Amino acid sequence: MYVCLCKGITDSQIKDAVFGGASNLREVRKQLGVMSQCGKCGIMTKQIVEDALSTDTVEEQQNLFYAAN
Repeated sequence: MYVCLCKGITDSQIKDAVFGGASNLREVRKQLGVMSQCGKCGIMTKQIVEDALSTDTVEEQQNLFYAAN
């Protein structure tokens, strides 16, 4: 699902950024450019980042991410 329409960023890309090592919203924003234009995606982006960081399987997801790349 598209979260940031200005930059065409999806929820999967945000999760991948977290599973790839981004440890907070600022790092995700820096990596993807999300929330850098109109800012309407900010609340949803923050929620996706928090959810991804709070999962017990972050380490497992990171392993899968690095195995795929």
